[in-house]
Amino acid sequence: MITLTLLHPTQSVSVQSWSFESEAVVRIGRSTDNDIIVYSAVVSRHHVELWNNPSGWEIINFGANGTYVNDEPITQVPVVDGMIIRLGNSGPKIRLEIGVGNVEIKKKSPFSKRSRMKMTVEEEEAMKSFLSRPPINKEDSIIENDNGFTQTDFE
Repeated sequence: MITLTLLHPTQSVSVQSWSFESEAVVRIGRSTDNDIIVYSAVVSRHHVELWNNPSGWEIINFGANGTYVNDEPITQVPVVDGMIIRLGNSGPKIRLEIGVGNVEIKKKSPFSKRSRMKMTVEEEEAMKSFLSRPPINKEDSIIENDNGFTQTDFE
């Protein structure tokens, strides 16, 4: 079993959790055909997959904006109990826990009207700001880093 917990953007408190017992693959992204749907401009439609292999869970990045562990970009790594991944360089954080039980399985968006949590005004404003970032237009986007690398193709 694996449990994924979406963390609040400004605090390390849980916003919503999902638990998967027997799935071979858990998909995370913006598209509604994912197991976990995360609405954020930095999250790709099919951003990341968790594979349940005989040797344990593994995380594989498919997102154009990357997936990070400890502020380092990853492509494919084994899941370590308690690890926190970040979708995109400034996106949502998700804690991964292996073998955690008694968590209700939820398939709805964590920001739907039915699943709103109580927040202070400051927390709600931070969440609105985080979620209201404009989507990235791949045709007009260019990413450059300090090493001179330029990425213009986001397919």
